[in-house]
Amino acid sequence: MTTAVSVLDREMFAESEAARLLRVAQSTLHYWLDGGERRGVSYRPVLRVEPRHDRVVTWAEFVEAALLREYRRTHRVPMGELRHFIDVLRERSGVPYPLATRRPLVMDRQLVREAQIEAGLDAEYCLVAEASGQLILTAPAEAYVHRVQWRGDVAAGWRPHDDPGSPVLIDPDVRFGKPSINGISTAVVREHDEAGEDVDEIAADFELSREDVRWALAYENSIAADQAA
Repeated sequence: MTTAVSVLDREMFAESEAARLLRVAQSTLHYWLDGGERRGVSYRPVLRVEPRHDRVVTWAEFVEAALLREYRRTHRVPMGELRHFIDVLRERSGVPYPLATRRPLVMDRQLVREAQIEAGLDAEYCLVAEASGQLILTAPAEAYVHRVQWRGDVAAGWRPHDDPGSPVLIDPDVRFGKPSINGISTAVVREHDEAGEDVDEIAADFELSREDVRWALAYENSIAADQAA
């Protein structure tokens, strides 16, 4: 457990880089992490217990922000409700990063349901819902769980590509958390592509399959398209 906690607490990204990888505005990510003041009203952080007033993002914060990203893509979630829900879930589970651990969402959905009710989370924003007498994950929560690579109960990787078939992975223990495929940075693959190498040459250079190279380039091109938009 000590190793798992150290992974979750590990400082991984500058805030600007985390926002780029998550494809959210840096100002939005900063608000989730540290809260802030809007129209003269001070708001607490969504993901942190207390603001830290720095621009560094830990692995656990990055992974939990990935869940918020899924919800922001589907709903305009009221941050007050979500903040309260995370606070309750953190207290009830006894886990400092309840959304970066597998147990609440996969193994203890009743706990999540109770936290939703206590926080007054509107039904359309819930992570779990009841169907035919069973608690199931809602679509955004299901998408999040499948994008995370779990090691035991702890989030050990996250798939950054929106294409669910992509093997591109962000792993805190590989390439310093840079997006990679079979241990090779996707950014490096793109550099070789831009230098004029064809898919077969790149595959041979890095001992990747041609399909791996195509996935790496597809991911990098999607990032470039976002930045150009």
